Amino acid sequence: MAYDYEKDGAAIYAQSFATIRAEADLDRFTRDEEQIVVRMIHAAGLVGLEAHVRLSPTFARVARAALENGAPILCDARMVREGVTRKRLPADNAVLCTLQAPEVAALAERMGNTRSAAALELWRPHLDGALVAIGNAPTALFHLLNMLENPACPRPAAIIGCPVGFVGAAESKDALWADQPVPCCIVEGRLGGSAITVATINALASRAE
Repeated sequence: MAYDYEKDGAAIYAQSFATIRAEADLDRFTRDEEQIVVRMIHAAGLVGLEAHVRLSPTFARVARAALENGAPILCDARMVREGVTRKRLPADNAVLCTLQAPEVAALAERMGNTRSAAALELWRPHLDGALVAIGNAPTALFHLLNMLENPACPRPAAIIGCPVGFVGAAESKDALWADQPVPCCIVEGRLGGSAITVATINALASRAE
């Protein structure tokens, strides 16, 4: 049996985004925020996700400006790093994930924490003015917040805090939203993940739909 289906990539893309805009409740978002949220919904395949998205009022503007000024993107997981569309980046931005660095395992043991959290210690030379993208590990987000409690710690420009899971994910995002050390974006509750985080980065990197 031959299946009849849409084969034009551009048409699939356009119809997907039109469907999201027709079905999702996007009224509370600004135009710049809407572009981000639509891509998040597309990545998750979940209309209704928009009800759980929270963005600081200046998040879209500050995060985009950081990228345009050449800020690095610091990722907690390789899945996030690999998902970033390099050709969209406005300033050939560095995209870094330190999780696989050889010293991380021993550092995690000394810290009594996960490797995802320990890897953030290697961010310190790159953190000032960076765009942080945490899409996997709640422990990484909690550790980042602990790092930023120290006034001497460099400050990122903005934080995408969308770790996913059943242990600590909701709590870490609630903590980020309550503290807001810098402008941030979260997906409340257990929802989140690398695909949603990557979609947020790619939306920030390019205004084009």
